[in-house]
Amino acid sequence: MNKRRISVIGLGYVGLPVAVAFGNKHPVIGFDINQKRIAELQKNLDRTLEVTSEELEHTNITFTSNAADLAQADFHIVAVPTPINDANQPDLSPLIGASKSVGAYLKKGDIVVYESTVYPGATEEDCVPILEEYSGLKCGEDFFVGYSPERINPGDKDHVFTKIKKVVSGQTPEILEIVADVYGSVVTAGVYKASSIKVAEAAKVIENTQRDLNIALMNELAVIFERMGIDTVDVLEAAGTKWNFLPFRPGLVGGHCIGVDPYYLTHKAQKLGYHPEVISAGRRINDSMPVHVVEQSVKRMIQAGISVKNSRVGILGLTFKENCPDLRNSKVADIVKEFKTYGVELLVHDPMAEMEDALKYYGIGLCNWDDLTDLDAVVLCVSHNQYKSLSAEDFMAMMKPDAVFMDVKSSVNVQEFKAKNINLWRL
Repeated sequence: MNKRRISVIGLGYVGLPVAVAFGNKHPVIGFDINQKRIAELQKNLDRTLEVTSEELEHTNITFTSNAADLAQADFHIVAVPTPINDANQPDLSPLIGASKSVGAYLKKGDIVVYESTVYPGATEEDCVPILEEYSGLKCGEDFFVGYSPERINPGDKDHVFTKIKKVVSGQTPEILEIVADVYGSVVTAGVYKASSIKVAEAAKVIENTQRDLNIALMNELAVIFERMGIDTVDVLEAAGTKWNFLPFRPGLVGGHCIGVDPYYLTHKAQKLGYHPEVISAGRRINDSMPVHVVEQSVKRMIQAGISVKNSRVGILGLTFKENCPDLRNSKVADIVKEFKTYGVELLVHDPMAEMEDALKYYGIGLCNWDDLTDLDAVVLCVSHNQYKSLSAEDFMAMMKPDAVFMDVKSSVNVQEFKAKNINLWRL
């Protein structure tokens, strides 16, 4: 591995599993500006639930919030978030901040590899100038850069960092070999050497754009079939009997990847004078689904003779996906926001989310399970295992006799609900 000393900058859902994987074989400097996060990791506690306390205890990582400690390393992996702002424009501030921290302690011969999702060209056009400014060194002569897109899937214990083929790239053929060697020392699935940094950046951003567009098609079909009185899941199961039919389902598209990455690509395309049509249309469809869910809920309630204003509506799940505490870019928050315009009393529950995070990010107070009583509507937004283990009778216990049940994830047993005469809708 060329005896490289590794640092990982950013210890969130992406960075921590990377640091732990390397820390199992090599000494690692784990850096994060969040001092609370560092303090917890030093106590072998990971609130993202991506890494167990036992794994943290047995890995060789020096956790620090002091950027000066980065000087001990010569192979720096940057894995900070790359979100979008309220105008759906890329927010590179975490990436820029990380580049400043690394740049201030760069040495001759160091390599900086970015894993954060960006648009093609960001590593060399946006990050390199900052590294040069803060280090006083020349990129390509004194230090070098690479890009290796993250493929972490929060909550997925099967497709973990070491078991996912790693795309790697480097500024020169020689640097590419070093980057491939370093990652290959821990990634058992092997590495794929991209022909350039821009190719690796582009590969990452289209992986999730492709998924976004496929889900957008399913969401549009769901809206169409709703008007036809056809159950979308029944249609997809029938079509799925064909060998090459892709098994996508309609749903809310949030999180730090699928609902964000396409905006990085469209942003860069627009700067180059091209306005993407298909990608933008997919984004509009997926971003419209929270309003669609609420409109269908209200429609069902009115048809059931329920007075919408001041009604009690239970929202089950707030995180962006099941069995994961990640609240980033949750589209359930948009459902909550839209419901509030109808003057309903909302009770939001999530067994995985941190109460303080829900308040911090969305101003949403989470309720206790016992608070979910006398509900006029239940909207099952996230299929956490705790919810999937419940029977129709369990849900009936929290609902009024004429209440409606909105199954956004199509995760409940339809026949069981029909047998209990529950007013069921699913996306």
